[in-house]
Amino acid sequence: MVMGWTEDLSVGVDLIDQQHKVWFDKANQLFEAGKNGKAKDFIAQMLNFLDEYTKMHFRDEEKYMLSIHYPEYDTQKKLHTNFIAELAKLKKEYEESGGNISVIINANQMVINWLINHISSQDKKIGQYVRSLKN
Repeated sequence: MVMGWTEDLSVGVDLIDQQHKVWFDKANQLFEAGKNGKAKDFIAQMLNFLDEYTKMHFRDEEKYMLSIHYPEYDTQKKLHTNFIAELAKLKKEYEESGGNISVIINANQMVINWLINHISSQDKKIGQYVRSLKN
């Protein structure tokens, strides 16, 4: 399931939007690698990158939310923690499966679905809050 970042997913905070774009790109690269039968080592590297990038993005986003005193910080933090745990499960499942392609397809679907849903239902609220501070 290839899905790119589109303008309607914009939060309106440059740092967050730029990181979301990279996240979509890397998730799609992971899917393409699996679909095209790339080496298991390459796919493992992509999963590791996605895991590390996700953690960095969440740290940056959480730091930003704290800096603007975002009222739904605790909710976001819990959602982030849960997603990191899901990614860890996927990495483990991939390693234990010996590189099964269905794991990569499921990983891509989970990441893309989470990104779209999370950005649409949670992250966009950050942008709305920031705009309300300027009014």
